[in-house]
Amino acid sequence: MADNADTPELVHLDVAAGVATITLDSPHNRNALSAQLRRELIAHLDTAIADDGVRVIVLTHTGTVFCAGMDLKESRGAGAEQQGVTEVPRILTTVWDSPTPVVARLAGPARAGGVGIVAACDIAVAAESATFAFSEVRIGVVPAVISVTVLPRLGARAAHELFLTGETFDAHRAARTGLINSAVPADALDDEVARFTGMLRRGAPGALAGAKEMLRRERTSSMTEDFAAMNSLSASFFASAEGQEGIRAFGEKRTPSWVPPQD
Repeated sequence: MADNADTPELVHLDVAAGVATITLDSPHNRNALSAQLRRELIAHLDTAIADDGVRVIVLTHTGTVFCAGMDLKESRGAGAEQQGVTEVPRILTTVWDSPTPVVARLAGPARAGGVGIVAACDIAVAAESATFAFSEVRIGVVPAVISVTVLPRLGARAAHELFLTGETFDAHRAARTGLINSAVPADALDDEVARFTGMLRRGAPGALAGAKEMLRRERTSSMTEDFAAMNSLSASFFASAEGQEGIRAFGEKRTPSWVPPQD
């Protein structure tokens, strides 16, 4: 899905056994968010989300860096559109609101906008050698757009420190702060991703989407109102076709019909 026939594609999509793998493949600029990469990433995310056969999306990369953030060479002197003012929020919103769970797989560092994408994912797994940084203040800008997805993941004290200092931190600290789920040795990275995707593949697609929506829900100031809303939500899923199929499958000791077969 390159911009034209003569331009190599920078983002690839592959679907197998209910898992859509989206790969950033622009190692020459450390998978920076160039205009072409942004457009292709949005297109592949939309395609994967619209595919009824996809149960989980894995966002990964080639090269040594997951994503270096915005393409600064391209952004120098560029107007708002060229700087991704609309496209970066679209990427983050698409990942955050995706009814299909999204797993980030990091074999290398993430910076700035790349960290925003990681934060938008439901689950993120990184090699221990991966590093992270909110480097914006060191080039005279602020991590404004990505703060929308990052701040819900970080505690206030860690956010103040890391946003203001621009300090590089390792994958283990990223896990402790809640930015990622786990940091593992590089040779265990694929197994850890497979562990998560294997579990997510077993979830009913409607229930996964419903659980994500529930997790994003703003709580009210009244516990009574919250319980009423959650009772209604719970009842609707118990009565749904998926809920009834899941209950039958449990009783019959079989795999529910929505679980895609392994290739």
